[in-house]
Amino acid sequence: MAKACARHILVKTKEEAEMLKKKLAGGADFASLAKKHSLCNSAKKGGHLGEFGPGKMLKAFDNVVFKLSVLTVHGPIKTKFGFHLIETIYRN
Repeated sequence: MAKACARHILVKTKEEAEMLKKKLAGGADFASLAKKHSLCNSAKKGGHLGEFGPGKMLKAFDNVVFKLSVLTVHGPIKTKFGFHLIETIYRN
């Protein structure tokens, strides 16, 4: 079964997600931004979600993690929780 490891930053607004994505593109540290801005409990771990299989996350989240390029920050991705910036660290 496929497994992936990802990290994310969850915020309330698309604007905030886009602002953080610009900071990342400018070289900001993902973990530092996650600790400071993310609304998810994973924030204290720098947004790190660990390893998981398909179907463990919301469909919009899975589509990024299991279908889009690895080691690229994707988003903002809207879910019922807010807006995510998602980076897949590895996938097998």
